[in-house]
Amino acid sequence: MLDSYAVIGNPISHSKSPLIHKTFAQQTNQAMQYAALLAPLDGFQATVESFRQQGGKGMNVTVPFKLEAYRLATRLTERATIAQAVNTLKFEYDEILGDNTDGAGLVRDIENNLGIPIAEKRILLLGAGGAARGVILPLLQQKPSLLAIANRTRGTAEALQDQFSAYGNIVMHIFMPSNAHFDIIINATSASLHDALPEIPAGVFAQATLAYDMMYRQESTRFLKFAQQNGTRQIADGIGMLVEQAAESFFLWRGIRPQTKPVIAMLKSQI
Repeated sequence: MLDSYAVIGNPISHSKSPLIHKTFAQQTNQAMQYAALLAPLDGFQATVESFRQQGGKGMNVTVPFKLEAYRLATRLTERATIAQAVNTLKFEYDEILGDNTDGAGLVRDIENNLGIPIAEKRILLLGAGGAARGVILPLLQQKPSLLAIANRTRGTAEALQDQFSAYGNIVMHIFMPSNAHFDIIINATSASLHDALPEIPAGVFAQATLAYDMMYRQESTRFLKFAQQNGTRQIADGIGMLVEQAAESFFLWRGIRPQTKPVIAMLKSQI
C-alpha cells in the first residue's frame, strides 16, 4: 500500500505540487502517492475529512484555505501559530498537526540556493497579507538588522509590527522614502498575479543586492523587471521558494530531506 498525500485548493489544476512531490518520492525511494484535490469553497473541512477517512497521511493547503486549515488543526507548530495560517497538515491517529513551511522555504531559497545570507541585512517586505505573515518569523529568526514592512493600509502593518516586535527589529512604512536603503526587497503582494507593479519608488532598488518576487510567471514579473532596470544586482522569482517549502513539508511527513536544486532546475526548464 502506498501512503497517500495531496494538495487541496480552489483552483488547483495549475498546481506544481504533484509533480514536485512525486519527484521527491522517486528521488528518496518513498512508497507514496500524491494527488491534487479541488475542494468546494464551502467544503474544505468535508474534503479533508473524506481524505483522512480514506487513509490520507497529510496535505498541502493552498489558496484560499490556509486560514481554514489553521482553524482545523488540533495542534500547531510555533511558526503556524505565529503566522495564523497553515499550508501543511499531517494526520496522526486523531491529531491534525498544522504547520506553515512558506517562510522556511523562502529563507532556504535565499540563503542556500541564491547564496545570500540574511543576517545583518536590511530587508524590505512589500505587503502585509497572508503571504507576508507566513514569512516574517522565519526571516526575523535569521537576525536581519532590519525588517521593514511596506503596506498601503496602516492598521494592518501596525498590527504585524506589534505582533512580531518581540522577535526582531521590525518597522512599518506607509510612504516609502525614495532614497531608503535595503539589501533585500521581497514582493509578497498579489500585484504580480495581475501583471501589476506594487507601489514602490524606483530609488529604493539602487543599492539592493536582491529583489525577490514570491510569485512566478513564464516571463519576469513587472516587479523584477522594474528592480533590474533601477539597479538591483540580482533578481529571483518564487520557483525556488515553492520547491523548498514543499521539501519542508516532505521532511515533516517522511523524515527525510530531498534534494531541491534538481527539481528547481526541472521546473524552470518547463516554465
